[in-house]
Amino acid sequence: MTIAIIDYGVGNLASVKKAMDHIDADSTITSDPKVVSHAEKIVLPGVGHFSATSSLDRSGLRDAVSESIKRGVPFLGICVGMQWMIDSSQEASGVRGLGLWPGECERFPASVKSPHVGWNQLELRNGSSRLLREISSGSFVYFTHSFRLPLLKTTVAECEYGGRFSAVVEQDNLFGVQFHPEKSGPIGLQLLRNFCSL
Repeated sequence: MTIAIIDYGVGNLASVKKAMDHIDADSTITSDPKVVSHAEKIVLPGVGHFSATSSLDRSGLRDAVSESIKRGVPFLGICVGMQWMIDSSQEASGVRGLGLWPGECERFPASVKSPHVGWNQLELRNGSSRLLREISSGSFVYFTHSFRLPLLKTTVAECEYGGRFSAVVEQDNLFGVQFHPEKSGPIGLQLLRNFCSL
C-alpha cells in the first residue's frame, strides 16, 4: 500500500514520514502528480502561510488530489493541509482552497495569544468517527496555528481556544486534522494507524 505524502515546499515532511515509518506504513514523499494519482492514500501536511498552497495549482498537484478524491481515495489534510480543504482563508484572501466544504479560516481573536501553540484537548462530537477510533474525548494533541477552521457539519472533534473551532473533520473518504498527529505522541500515532487502515 503506497501512501503519498505531498511535498509542496512546506510542511513537516520528515516528521510525518518518520511517524509513518514508526507504524510500519508504506509511504513516500513526492511532488509528482503522477505518483499522487496512483497512490492508495494521500496525506497533505502543512506548516506556515496559507499562500503556500498556491503552489499546488502550479504543479498540477491540485488536479491530481481532486481527481483522486473523486475516485474515493482516502485523503488526510494536516494543519494548513486541512485548512486548504475548505473555500478560503483570511490569511491569504486571493488563494482558493479545494472547496470541499463551504467556509473560511479565520484568525484567532485578539483576546488570546496567537499562534495557538502547545497541547490542547479534543472534544469529540456524538457519532462514530473512523479516524478517531480508540481515541477518547479529552485526549491531548499538539497544535501550532494562527488561523482556524469554523465548526462545520463535518466536524467530528472540536477544540476550545478563544472560541470553539474544528479540530477534526471527516466525511466519506475525506479527513482533516488541525493539530499535528506526528507531534502528538501515542494519540497522534493511533490516528495515523486508523487512517492507514481505512
